[in-house]
Amino acid sequence: MGRSFTSVRMGVNAIADRWMMEAVYAGGDDAFRLRTLATMAKRHSSEAFYAFDDPLEAAFYSVLIELLKEQERR
Repeated sequence: MGRSFTSVRMGVNAIADRWMMEAVYAGGDDAFRLRTLATMAKRHSSEAFYAFDDPLEAAFYSVLIELLKEQERR
């Protein structure tokens, strides 16, 4: 028997995949930015799996963490 629900990690990956598909349609500089956001969202999906119930909240959490890290590097 399979899962009857989607885990947060699977949900984050699905959101990031949709963002990646949008990058294909966006083109130009926006495509690069969308691919970057999708990659950032996936980067912390394992940690977010324990902290959040909502995949979208987990994806935003991950992106915000990565943006803060980039800001600190500057």
